[in-house]
Amino acid sequence: MGNRILYTGKKSSLLVMLAFVGCTSTQTQVPSQQTQTTMEQKQNFDNALLAEWTGPYGGVPAFDKMKLADLKPAIEKGMELQLAEIDAIANNPSPPTFENTIEAMERAGEELNRAFTYYGIWSSNLSSPEFREIQAELAPKISEFSSKISQNEKLFQRIKTVYENSKKNPLPADQQRVAQLVYEGFAMEGADLDAAAKERYAAINKELSSLYTEFSNNILADEEKYVVYLTKDQLSGLPESFVKASAKAAADRGQEGKYAVTNTRSSMDQFLTYSDERALREKVWKNYYSRADNADENDNNENIAKILKLRNERVKLMGYDNFAEWRLQNRMAKNPENAMELMNAVWPAALARVTEEVADMQAVADASGKKITIEPWDYRYYAEKVRKQKYDLDSDEVKQYLQLDNLTQALFFTAGELFNYDFKPVLEGSVPVYHEDVKVWEVTDKTTGEHIGLWYLDPFARQGKRSGAWASPYRSHTTFDGKKTVLASNNSNFIKPAPGEPVLVSWDDATTFFHEFGHALHFLASNVKYPTLNSGVRDYTEFQSQLLERWLSTDKVINQFLRHHKTNEPMPADLVAKIKKASTFNQGFGTTEFLASALMDMKFHLADPAEIDADKFERETLTAMKMPKEIVMRHRSPHFGHVFSGEGYATGYYGYLWADVLTSDAAEAFEEAPGGFYDKEVAARLVKYLFAPRNSMDPAEAYRLFRGRDAKIDALMRDRGFPVPEPQSKK
Repeated sequence: MGNRILYTGKKSSLLVMLAFVGCTSTQTQVPSQQTQTTMEQKQNFDNALLAEWTGPYGGVPAFDKMKLADLKPAIEKGMELQLAEIDAIANNPSPPTFENTIEAMERAGEELNRAFTYYGIWSSNLSSPEFREIQAELAPKISEFSSKISQNEKLFQRIKTVYENSKKNPLPADQQRVAQLVYEGFAMEGADLDAAAKERYAAINKELSSLYTEFSNNILADEEKYVVYLTKDQLSGLPESFVKASAKAAADRGQEGKYAVTNTRSSMDQFLTYSDERALREKVWKNYYSRADNADENDNNENIAKILKLRNERVKLMGYDNFAEWRLQNRMAKNPENAMELMNAVWPAALARVTEEVADMQAVADASGKKITIEPWDYRYYAEKVRKQKYDLDSDEVKQYLQLDNLTQALFFTAGELFNYDFKPVLEGSVPVYHEDVKVWEVTDKTTGEHIGLWYLDPFARQGKRSGAWASPYRSHTTFDGKKTVLASNNSNFIKPAPGEPVLVSWDDATTFFHEFGHALHFLASNVKYPTLNSGVRDYTEFQSQLLERWLSTDKVINQFLRHHKTNEPMPADLVAKIKKASTFNQGFGTTEFLASALMDMKFHLADPAEIDADKFERETLTAMKMPKEIVMRHRSPHFGHVFSGEGYATGYYGYLWADVLTSDAAEAFEEAPGGFYDKEVAARLVKYLFAPRNSMDPAEAYRLFRGRDAKIDALMRDRGFPVPEPQSKK
């Protein structure tokens, strides 16, 4: 699994709290006196970050006009404007209806949403010490703003009335779903609490918002602080492409003539796989896995304890036993017991495979005369040697056929075959971008020529950009207030090559590239009327993107796009065969490092947080789980941003595995079809039931419509080369 930091339903992790509120629209209804005042306020406020998007393609973000000095006033004014709109809805003297309450809420907050698009860019792609100061100042204010909406008693009573009326007199299906989602969102945020409990609830959210910001910034600080510089005599084993890229990284940091191993996954992973320098591997490994765990001003252990206590107190106000029980009630898993059941079904098989993998690696080390015992910083290095020995497969040889430009074309081909989309680069300069590395394509329907949206790609790592890979929607598809086309973005952290050199990536990174593009296709394929229906169910939204990974290894993609960067020759059939034969290789490592993080996430939130010591809890829990000493959690707790930089993945990291069950099962639907992965009938069902509806129907029902039955765990176990459990899971 790639280092995926994914779309959370809003433009910024801070916006998870606002997921049940406003969306973008430029059309207005006949205004009341109160909304007329709001319109006048809008017209009298001049800030580029709030301004309506203009230009081609239905308007685009004015990234060329971004000024950090405008950010704080834009967010503050945007919140003020949206609160005025919310007050107008809450105080409407007319009886509550779907139109004057739910639709009006869907329409609210367009200025703030635009401002948050820019906020998200600074937060994820262009962070700086100056931005972080503003971020820290805004975090509690944003939380306070969110609470003013979620705790607006008049507003909630109107929402509740609409929802309860809809159960007696059903609305059209999409309106019924929106009413349900909005009502449940407010109820889960404590809208039914008494005044004293609401006050405490809001105070907890405010404190958490600051802790999330601090947690995230501590990780970024350690990623920027710890860089290992190599000299020429320390490059043994490293691929030429990595050497050239690390020379550029060092030069960019004022260390001309040296080679920089930056503290990011893409740099760390390659170095640990290929470097012959064991002591340096250990140093790079320790830098990466000790991020925000160095007993200094950027240490996050105390923040974890505070976050867990506050989350627990908050859900207890609503009568829940723990945070996991509260969080999972509207997920596919429904409760923590079901999520744990799935993880525990896979965990023993993963551990058994690790034992086999370590034995293979130790044998290679012994045979080479190395008097060592396999340690975590040896795993990737010796796994690569085992891969060569068992499958005659050299990862660096594979990389020669994985050029970023060709992989991008492979994405477009796949989207064309499955979704009938065509991607054409927009004229440079016609659409503003926030960095010179960002490129933009127009997406159209191949048959009708209809404009679907734009796709932005920001591929390279740089200072101020958070690590990992993710997808974001700058604008989502809706039709309730005039059609809005999609602005989708993919962001990666490939190492930028020296001038004139190709960008060559690993098979894992290529898989992640397809994965994140799957999220973008999910945005682009949306066919919903209301903004709320573009939201996602966490343990389901990873499924679509994980499924798209499968097309990387299809013959049509391999033969057309996986070509040698020098000779342009297609990947040889024998190399393809080796890749497919080795597809279950190292699944012990991949599954165990992921599951350790997912289990730890759940166990943290099921434990009593009263006297919790995060560092001790991590160590003791992993020992009790029989975690192999040769592997570390994919995301150790102090830098587990998915879970502690916000709430999007808190008790939800298991969702990747839940989605993998769906993925493996759905992939077999294609494999069983006459046309395989390019079968038109199965592809049509894929788009109709799994991509286009977004959250307009229950995910379990959507999957049944696609597959004709519920998913089974069997396909997942077969995919990983694990024994299928008996009796078979009910899932």
